[in-house]
This record gives sequence, C-alpha cells and structure tokens, in this order.
Amino acid sequence: MSVPLFSPIRLRELQLENRIVVSPMCQYSASEGRATHWHMVHLGQLMLSGAGMVCIDATAVEPIGRITPGCLGLYDDDCETALARVIACMRAVSPAAIAIQLAHAGRKASSNYPWAGGRLLPESESGWQPVAPSPLPHLETEPAPRALGQDALDKLKLRFVDAVLRAEQLGLDAIELHAAHGYLLHQFLSPLANQRADRYGGSSENRMRFPLEVFEAMRTAWPEHKPMGVRLSSTDWVEGGWDLEQTIEMARRLRALGVDWIDCSSGGVSRRQKIPVAPGYQVPFAETVRRDGGVPTIAVGLITEPQQANAIIAEGKADMVALARGMLYDPRWPWHAAAELGASVTAPPQYWRAQPRQFPHLFGDTRFGQR
Repeated sequence: MSVPLFSPIRLRELQLENRIVVSPMCQYSASEGRATHWHMVHLGQLMLSGAGMVCIDATAVEPIGRITPGCLGLYDDDCETALARVIACMRAVSPAAIAIQLAHAGRKASSNYPWAGGRLLPESESGWQPVAPSPLPHLETEPAPRALGQDALDKLKLRFVDAVLRAEQLGLDAIELHAAHGYLLHQFLSPLANQRADRYGGSSENRMRFPLEVFEAMRTAWPEHKPMGVRLSSTDWVEGGWDLEQTIEMARRLRALGVDWIDCSSGGVSRRQKIPVAPGYQVPFAETVRRDGGVPTIAVGLITEPQQANAIIAEGKADMVALARGMLYDPRWPWHAAAELGASVTAPPQYWRAQPRQFPHLFGDTRFGQR
C-alpha cells in the first residue's frame, strides 16, 4: 500500500525519495563564516536519517548578514572551501538531496549566541552595525540599524547571486531563499520593519519589490534544471503587519518568477507577536498558500508524529513536511515513521543489521553475505 509521506516527489529534475525534509537549523558553530567539524558531524548524521532532502543551516551572503559571529557564510573562497569538505562527507554517506538556505539577518544580525542570551553585540564585543530597510531596531533598547540605500541594495543583490554561483560550484541540489523569521527580506515585506518612502516601501507591492528582485536575480543565476524555493513568514501575528493575504500574493509573484516551493513559517519580526503555538499550528498556512497561491508548499511547525505528517500529505495540505527540533531529538525519525506507517526507507548497508525483525521490509532489500 502506498504511503503518501514516503512517495517520491519531483522538483524540476531533482527527484526526492520521500516528502520528508530536514529543515535548515542554525548551529552557531562556524568560524568566521567557515564550516567546522561540528557541521561535519551534525549534517553527516542527518544525511543518515532517511529524509529525502537535508538543508544546510541558514547561510549568510555577506559577513554582516550573519545572525551571530558563529553563523555560516558563503561569501568568500574560505567559506566555500570549508563547506566543500562538509558536503563531500555528506555525499559520501547518503544519496539524499542537499539544499542550502541562503540568508541575510538584516537588523537581527550581530547577535550573541542564543545560549549566551542572544542580545545585540556591540562592535567592542566582536559585533558590527546591522543594516535594514529602515533605521528601526528590532528592540527599542537597541541602537538603530543603518538603512540601506539604492547603491547598497544593488550590491547586496550581487552578494546573493555570488552565493548562488558558489552553491552551484559546490554541486548543491537546491536552494531555499530565507525571507522569513524577521530577517532582512522579511523586514522589507513587513510594514512593521519597513517604513521607507521610496519604491521599496509603503504599499504591499513596493514592499515585495526588493525580495522579488533578489529572487529573480538568484533564479537567473541558478541552473534551470535545479529547484529553488523560498521560506516566508505567512503572518507576523501582529495587527497591521504582514499577513496571509499578502503571503498568497507574494507566492503568486514568485510562481511567475519560477519558484518551486514556498516553505510556510510565521512570525519573527516583532516582539509583539502573539503566536497560538500547538501541534501543526502552521499547517493551515501551507494548505492555503498551496491552494490559493498555486505553488507547492512545505509545512513546518510542531510536526512530530508520523500519522500527523502522513495526513498532511495525504489530505493535500502540503507537498512536503520539514522537521527541525524533532529531527535533533530523533535523528532517525524517518526510519521510525516508515516503520509505523508500513513504508520503507533508504539506510546505509552498514546499518542494515539494525532493521527490527517485526519490520522486515523497512530498509528494502537488505541481503548480504556473512562470514
């Protein structure tokens, strides 16, 4: 019997074995933007999870676009070389697709590590001045970011394109552009963070303009046969902020430019947000954007149970599901989901002997000799 969660999906010429995606998860463990041994181990184990696609951390397109001094970057040769070593390791242990999320933190950059409080770091403590659409700090107690002028915006688009070219040089399979969670491109979209008086501010159409220009430039630079998606915050959860109706319109605009999926998250741009957190609380966003925006979607947010994830796909609420914290807690979540749902999953032959006797087809054909 076919199990929707474990059915294949095709994104342009990229075929995923199943609908499970490992979300990009910031690890705050890079050195000057360069991947380290931590990324080798962290991403290596997630490649063994059985997920159809693994997405590398949110990766900044310039040094001041990092959330923290420990965030990954893909903005120079050293960053590219370090990440190449990690990707070679990932490729060596699994056939799963590898994506990367390209990002810029905007006014939420130059932050301390979350486990150290996450406050804005001044330049005297290895920080830097963040940039943003408008000189509005994320917190009222913080100094204002520097507003980006037209020349700076033009140069920033080239930074995104350069990161795309480096991603292609690294042989990555897919790219997700981060325009959610209160980071730079989301700051342009939201009237709570964007109070510009030029062509990039004011109306919803103007606020969409720069993120759309960035995506179009990236899509043009990325090979036609490879997919590219966008993560959007579907709502700010604040009255008068970015909302689902604007997200649907943004999805339609992105569809016209060749987007392959919308990763439907929410929030992050304002501390005034009031989020009704519950299992699957963001799934309705994915369902609505899929239906009304006409774009394949990824559902995220407290998706933890196999039956829950399978129902999301079976009922047409999303085309894929992405797990983050749940995958950290259980790096073999796809194995356990396949066992519960009666499906099979790819596992390395070195692990075939781990197949439980009550699930003889979990790993497919596991015949091998033994001396």
